[in-house]
Parts: sequence; structure tokens; C-alpha cells
Amino acid sequence: MVHQRKNQRNLGRAERRRFVDAVLKLKRRGEYDEFVRMHIDFYVSDGEQRLRVAHMTPSFFPWHRRFLLEFERALQRVDPGVAVPYWDWTKDRSPAASLWGAGLMGGNGRRSDRQVMTGPFAYKHGQWVIRDGVTDGDFLTRDLGRPRDPIALPTARDVARAMADPRYDVPPWNSTSPKGFRNKLEGWTSARGKERWQNHNRVHRWVGGHMLGGASVNDPVFWLNHAFVDLLWDRWQRRHPGSAPYLPERPPGPGSSEHRRIVARDEPMPPWNVTPGRLLGHKGLYAYA
Repeated sequence: MVHQRKNQRNLGRAERRRFVDAVLKLKRRGEYDEFVRMHIDFYVSDGEQRLRVAHMTPSFFPWHRRFLLEFERALQRVDPGVAVPYWDWTKDRSPAASLWGAGLMGGNGRRSDRQVMTGPFAYKHGQWVIRDGVTDGDFLTRDLGRPRDPIALPTARDVARAMADPRYDVPPWNSTSPKGFRNKLEGWTSARGKERWQNHNRVHRWVGGHMLGGASVNDPVFWLNHAFVDLLWDRWQRRHPGSAPYLPERPPGPGSSEHRRIVARDEPMPPWNVTPGRLLGHKGLYAYA
């Protein structure tokens, strides 16, 4: 049966509670940390001489679509009525948004050490201990808006610039790709300072704390961010029905710097061995409300 992913602002109190309870149960079982470790393992930059499937690569969207599906299926083994909500960060743009209430994600980190002190994922409640991260801290951290060096969430105009590009991706198929929807929405640029990060990347920077880097799954808001990214990919496809939904169609040849470092449309993506071509749509799996 097709389930609906809702905007987090439209969740009822019972829906928020069921989602949070299912996430916490996965954490208690140890399953949640498996997702954290997987994302760390596949966070490969384009400066590394090995295969990239999750970031700085054309398969950014399909890889995270499958990652989200695996997480959602794990949640539904706990509670079949749960789906991953999405966070439209072009509209819910401040730490006062309902997203950060005690009934869903909890609030900001405290000033001294960025430790999240409110909500279900606060360390003090004993249910959310960080086991795999880039630091030794065992509590969840956030720095919403980065007050010491403020940064704003992406705007609807920022998203529109990415959505307007009719090309899915362009060579060299990495973080330096000058055009293409994928890189524009993933958010890598050649700019300096705060403008270096756009759209998806800027959201990670705005949240801060554990949302920075490969261990970002430690913050459950990761899933709400990527559900919205997935929704935007769907909208882009609808807006450009005549465009190739995924590029490259064929793998770069031996003379390319990206030879064996990215996956083409019909090549398998680890760790699931599914191709991007099989993840271009989500009909029959889920819908967005």
C-alpha cells in the first residue's frame, strides 16, 4: 500500500509521537546506528580516488532515495502507520518553527557545548547516545543558524534557480559541475564564504553540530531534510519531462578523470546493487502530501 510523506508542519500530535517513538525504538535496537555507519562509509568526496555514490556525484538523488526507503521500511517494521515527514526549509526557516518543538525534533544546542537539551533526542533523557561520530561526544549537538557567524536557510528563489536548469547533471559529474540540477540542489559552488554552500548543503550548515559531515544521520532531522530533497527531485522531473531523468547514461571511459568513480544510469549502486535507473520514480511506493 502506498503511504504518504507529509510536511512536518501538518503532522498531528499523535503522528509526531508515533514517528518519534519508532525512531527511538530503532535506536534502542541498534538499528539506527547501522544507518549512521552506512552514511559515514559512503560519504566519499570527489578528492578521493574511489567510487562515489552518495555525495558529489550524479547518484546523490537515487542513492538517498533508497537510503530513505530502507530507513522508512525499518520504521514501518516497528509501526506500519509511520512515514518519514519532510521539512520544507524554504518556509519553516527559524529555530521557532514547529519542527524544533519538544514533540518532534527538539530544540537548539546550548551555547556552552551545543548539546541539545530539549525534546526526545536530548542526551539527558537517556534514549539518544551518539555512538558513531566525528568527535568523541556522546550527546547530540546543534547550532541552529550559527549565531556567531550567521547563515540563513535556502530560500524559494535558491531552489527555483536549481529547478530551472533542464539538465540533470553535467561533466565532470562532481562538486565542480558548473551546471545541472543535481549539483545546484546538492549545493556545491565555487564561491567563497557562506555562499559556498547552497540548498541541501546549506541546510546541513544551518543546523550545524552533528549535521556537519558524514555522521549527519546522528541528527534525526537528516531524514526530514532528505525527504524534502527527494520531493524536489520529483518536482524537477515533472517540470522537465523532456529531459533525461538521470545522467550520465553511460559510464565515463578510461580517459576520463571520473572513470570508475561514478555510476551511470544502469550501473549498480552499493550497498544495495540497485541501479539509479530503477529509482527514477516512486510510484507504488509512497506519495507526497
